[in-house]
Amino acid sequence: MVSTQTLKVTDESLSLASRIVGDGGLVVIPTDTVYGVACDPRNREAISRVYELKHRPRYKALQVLLASIDQLDELGLDLPSPLNRLSAAFLPGAFSPIAVARPDCTLATLADTGDGRPGTQGIRIPNSALCLSILRATGPLAASSANRSGEESAQSVEEAMRAFGDDVDLYLDGGPTPGHVSSTVVKADPYGRDGIEILREGVIAQSVIRKALHLNGGGLGA
Repeated sequence: MVSTQTLKVTDESLSLASRIVGDGGLVVIPTDTVYGVACDPRNREAISRVYELKHRPRYKALQVLLASIDQLDELGLDLPSPLNRLSAAFLPGAFSPIAVARPDCTLATLADTGDGRPGTQGIRIPNSALCLSILRATGPLAASSANRSGEESAQSVEEAMRAFGDDVDLYLDGGPTPGHVSSTVVKADPYGRDGIEILREGVIAQSVIRKALHLNGGGLGA
């Protein structure tokens, strides 16, 4: 691998990022919140590098960033009802539904449910034209904030470089990002109110999520 580079987002740097990801490398990218360190979500060695680089506990799952909800199918993931309806309302944006893996899922990032049920994966579509252009070039990415675990999230490429140095193969410089804004994490729960469980309330308030479920046809029946 060539030495670490820091490049503005151009067609050429996107092509390079795609090659690096395909070869199992790590890239730092701007998102709609903070900078993230990212890799191929199907490459176990690359995923292990992310955890080691960040000193992140393995029980903390990585998100998978998508350019389009259509990419779920190619990853072997399904959004159970009513998360499919919520995703139509709130993505792209600060909404992180928990998808469920099919038997053909090839992701190496799945969370083990521990009870024999299919694994799960938190996904997100960033609300950033620049980040979406990166994701269209690279394909879906496993990602975590570009900082050592427990430290402040990077809001500029310079902050990410101070955290990781030459341990990342490519830094894509998209200028300053808006800052850390928590997404609302929701999973389907047939026994829960409205058929969901809100695991983390972020930018999108619980009341807004529940109201959306009751529009256009009401909440789930029994």
